[in-house]
Amino acid sequence: MNAAKQERLPQLDIYRALAILGVLHVHSSSFAAGELALNSPYYYWLNWINIFFKFGTPSFIFLSSFVLFYNYYGRPVTRSLIGSFYRRRLKYILLPYLLASICYYALTLYAKGLLTQHPGESLSSFLGALFTGSAYAHLYFVFISIQFYLLFPLLLKLLQSSRFWVRWAFPLGLALQWVFILWNKVQLHIVEKGSLAISYLAYYMLGAYIAVHFEQIKLWLMKPWRELAVRHKVWAILLVTLWLGAAFTHVQLWYRARHFGIWTDSLWYELLWNVHTMLSALVLLYATFVIYRRAPRMIVAILTRLGEISFAVYLVHPLLLAVYRRFGTDVGTDSLIYVFYIYGGLAVALAGSWIMVQFAFRHIRSSWIALGNVPRSLSVQVPDKPVITGRNRTIEGNDISKS
Repeated sequence: MNAAKQERLPQLDIYRALAILGVLHVHSSSFAAGELALNSPYYYWLNWINIFFKFGTPSFIFLSSFVLFYNYYGRPVTRSLIGSFYRRRLKYILLPYLLASICYYALTLYAKGLLTQHPGESLSSFLGALFTGSAYAHLYFVFISIQFYLLFPLLLKLLQSSRFWVRWAFPLGLALQWVFILWNKVQLHIVEKGSLAISYLAYYMLGAYIAVHFEQIKLWLMKPWRELAVRHKVWAILLVTLWLGAAFTHVQLWYRARHFGIWTDSLWYELLWNVHTMLSALVLLYATFVIYRRAPRMIVAILTRLGEISFAVYLVHPLLLAVYRRFGTDVGTDSLIYVFYIYGGLAVALAGSWIMVQFAFRHIRSSWIALGNVPRSLSVQVPDKPVITGRNRTIEGNDISKS
């Protein structure tokens, strides 16, 4: 088995940047897309933002799997490899998850005036939230990633054992995911099923399949459009067309439900979300390589930096968004200003968390405890190193945002 170090893929930082922008759009529009702005003349647009950008978290899940299998598939599964794998996850993922869960749960209790009341019940409730990824709304993503890490060595060994398992990884993952969805609908009735990794198994297996076959796929990703074979152009056009069709159908379905109260079977929402976000993960992968190849260097540098710190931004941004909503201006939902108010929350969450995270990484040596792995360009050991352009980054680094 070839254990050579894989080629660097600096493009993936751009992928992470696009994914975190998707997450920020969804979170910043979540209140408005509910009942709060239901009668706003701009509700269609607010709902559109909230549904169209739901690709963020599933894309991170896909990328996490892709990076892990890309880095580890050609390496023998040894005790040393597994030990190193879990040490990094314990240090850069599990520890930040624990601290974020404590902080967000304590802040929630404080906001409700319950922080010092019934400490025994609060502790018990917190432990339940910790082990279900529900200490705060966004932490489920880290929790399901931890579940995947527990299974990863077994899945890696399975895919290494036979090309049969590689060939059928995605179809089997998709089938198992939907067996669980149907089982849950009919019998289990788990409300927080989104906190279980099996709900995203198809994304993990799609990432694994593409990672194993990346030598063939990257020929399509790396070449300019004019140099692509006709069949590759057809596949690219078909992918984008299907993606747009699924995305806008998904948006419309939720608009009819939320605005007019015309609801349909829950499986249709599940199916359209699945198709929309899975195609989004592939479109983002293609777009990432196009942006890296064609965009101005400044844009590449900005997106690269955002991608580098995306995990830390993911952890921090809900705090700033909550503060913005609590102390923000009371704007009527029937005004166009309300749309700008929603985007103001996005801007505050993005810029504020970016500034906080970058400052912590540059000046606080132990910032990795709360924010995960520190990018080399922001390490306190090299404070004077200039901002990178994104052209020479490695694929290694922080999990979820990097692996």
